[in-house]
Amino acid sequence: MLHVSETADALVVFGITGDLARRMTLPALYRLTEQGLLTCSVIGVGRRPLRDDELAEQARESVTAAVDDVDEKVLADLLSRLHYIGGDAEDGSLYDRLRDALGEATAPVFYLATPPSMFLEVAEELAGAGLADNARLVVEKPFGSDLRSARELNERLTAIFPEDRLYRIDHFLGKEPVQDIIYLRFANALFEPVWSREDVDSIQITLAEDFGVEGRGSFYDNVGAIRDVVQNHLLQVLALAAMEPPSGGEDAIPRRRLDVFRAMPAVDPDNAVLGQYEGYREIEGVAPKSDTETFVALRLEIENWRWAGIPIFIRAGKALPVSATEVVVRLQRVPQLRWGSHRLRTPGNDDIVLRVGRNAGVTIGIRAKTPGKEVSQPVSLDLHFTDELGEPPEPYERLLADALRGDSTLFPRWDVIEETWRIVQPLLDSPPPLERYAQGTWGPASADLLAAQNGGWRVPGGGG
Repeated sequence: MLHVSETADALVVFGITGDLARRMTLPALYRLTEQGLLTCSVIGVGRRPLRDDELAEQARESVTAAVDDVDEKVLADLLSRLHYIGGDAEDGSLYDRLRDALGEATAPVFYLATPPSMFLEVAEELAGAGLADNARLVVEKPFGSDLRSARELNERLTAIFPEDRLYRIDHFLGKEPVQDIIYLRFANALFEPVWSREDVDSIQITLAEDFGVEGRGSFYDNVGAIRDVVQNHLLQVLALAAMEPPSGGEDAIPRRRLDVFRAMPAVDPDNAVLGQYEGYREIEGVAPKSDTETFVALRLEIENWRWAGIPIFIRAGKALPVSATEVVVRLQRVPQLRWGSHRLRTPGNDDIVLRVGRNAGVTIGIRAKTPGKEVSQPVSLDLHFTDELGEPPEPYERLLADALRGDSTLFPRWDVIEETWRIVQPLLDSPPPLERYAQGTWGPASADLLAAQNGGWRVPGGGG
């Protein structure tokens, strides 16, 4: 079920004083207020004792740091909706005060901008206080730390909040450029005819970051690249790039994504490379002998009619040369042509590149005749979406709006999350040896061997 008909009449944000709320949640709430989409009260919950006016001042600082040309009337509207309840999430009296603050609200949304270790505890306290009935619960990733823990967490959470009222955030699905993948594929006659094993040589997905984990060492050291971005973000992007055309009801796209995952064998650790950048272990919060991966490269397959036999390469890493996120659909080489004394050779493959980071757009690599010579050379057709279409909304803006109106289309369902954990679980159980790599490089040299027979990894440009 994708739609809950009742629009939320209250939003409760646990962790309102935390880093995620400061950077993402509060600026998103400002933008929703600006669009007239936030019409309910916002109750912030945190450990620190704060007055409403102190929370309002923190919210003002968050919004002005993130938004250019703040409209003071809009900001005043948002601040007037904010209320604060301080206390320990384990203290039952906090939920009594929360119930009083909710008043006559009958369809609240509880958003947990908290560490995942708190999800179940808060949900059980909400249920014990009689606050879970007809409410929706929104939780952040990661959902579990492996297949077993994810199943256990899901079983216990859905006993309180059924699937249609449990919203699991993957903010990549809220990114406008990620949603653009569907439109590029199915709204243009140019792409779909070549989007299969008949014409495609391979698919690559890269999430590169040119920075390390400074300031997040203790968190990241317990997570690593597989759990942080592969099991969730990058597999979801792959599903959109590889799925069949959606049709039918509101659950068409989630069903198609699920079909892709169910056609994928679990990753073979022999087809994976894990790396850790030099200097990682010296970062505050990181264990001195940590074996947490900051780089991962994988070869995967999709065993269905469209993609059988086509290798899928995924890589993600910290401290790489640039920050970029892109999907590369590499087309097969065309055959050599000959007429008279002429030879038309194509030494490389043409790439269709979907940039889904901040530098969103499409690059299509083609070959053209070199002026005055009987040889071809690569040229690019390049489109930047921001230049043509303007700035897109931020992911949390879209996802919070959807949660408030009861639309879970962009929130991964449990069956999808279960499949993605299944796919990566062998890497967690039997990881390949960890290799070190220098900061500012493209990871361990052995990662290059994964894609070597398919033209190698494309080197992305920067832009996020």
